[in-house]
Amino acid sequence: MNFDNIVNRKGTYCTQWDYIKDRFGSNDLLPFTISDMDLESPIEIVESIIQRANHKIFGYSRWNNDDFKNAIEYWYKKRFNFNIDKDTICYSPSVIYAVSTFIKMKSKEEDNIIVFTPVYDGFFKTIKANNRNILELPLLKNTQGKYDLDFELFEEYCKKSSILLFCSPHNPIGKIWSVEELSKIIEICKKYDVFIISDEIHMDIAYTKHTPILKINTDYKKLVLITSASKTFNIPALIGAYLLIPNEKDMEEFLYILKDKDALSSASIFGVIATINAYNKCEYWLDELLEYTKKNIKYIITYLNKNIPELKCVMPESSYFAWVDYSSLNIEDDLFQKYLIEVGKVAIMDGITYGEAGRYHLRINTACSIKKIEDCMQRISKTVDHIKSLNINN
Repeated sequence: MNFDNIVNRKGTYCTQWDYIKDRFGSNDLLPFTISDMDLESPIEIVESIIQRANHKIFGYSRWNNDDFKNAIEYWYKKRFNFNIDKDTICYSPSVIYAVSTFIKMKSKEEDNIIVFTPVYDGFFKTIKANNRNILELPLLKNTQGKYDLDFELFEEYCKKSSILLFCSPHNPIGKIWSVEELSKIIEICKKYDVFIISDEIHMDIAYTKHTPILKINTDYKKLVLITSASKTFNIPALIGAYLLIPNEKDMEEFLYILKDKDALSSASIFGVIATINAYNKCEYWLDELLEYTKKNIKYIITYLNKNIPELKCVMPESSYFAWVDYSSLNIEDDLFQKYLIEVGKVAIMDGITYGEAGRYHLRINTACSIKKIEDCMQRISKTVDHIKSLNINN
């Protein structure tokens, strides 16, 4: 794949390029915001969608078929050496819909839900919208710039909570949870009867080995794994996600809500076809993508070390995000954002979006051409030079 190829996304109703003003107040910015890619999806997916569109009939469709389930089964065996039970597979229109539904299934209003922060901001929104309380448990940055969980504090939180809303791998910091960490998390949740909702949508964008939570050898069934091919192959607009639900009663309840209560069981045929072809035919594309985004992040690290030493970034274990620490710049987050927008003309998600533990960080989406990354670094340099010229730090 030629990931250096630059595709103009403007005028396609694209959230990242056409609606920058909604969040950043200006349209004339270079965006590194929402977590999709400026990269073309695999040709096998594109051709399968064109072939289906040429059929010219777009009636109601079923997700519950062998082709869909076999593709998922094959992917987990190939990528994670994990033999899943196909009977645990269930469709969802999106990951966050499934998260929201399980929040309602497994907790009551005003119950506490634990999240490890900084974390995907959609978690905050859906917890609040469902009238539950957010318990933020900040992950602790170690001397290597990586993040660890305070297990003692986690156990205290579990004593007063119904759900752990878990992100694995962890967005935005790019942490991959080890087998030992996963086992301990499950053990503590089991001790206090805390249900685990594991969002694993970033499972494939991994530079070291990711372990699906269901692969941990345990008899604890009060959990669900929710994921999608959308993040991996840049197909979120085609609609579709899926769950692995090990508990039969949970499966029955979720299907009842999906089919009868919310009437959402007719799947997007394009999402189903794209998932089937992605998992069966496009592993090579993912491997090439990982090499490319890894190089992009390494470029950022090298550039910052050489040109803007006040900003720090370490290589993540997963995700196509560069998580940049600008705390040494000694500037408030809102003021730094102001100068990034007004001087650098660049739109980058501020870490505070992902909880207080993300303050004084930036999340840069590197799933784009290297030329866009180079432009981004120059714009940040221009911004930092401007800040220094104002003597803001003094």
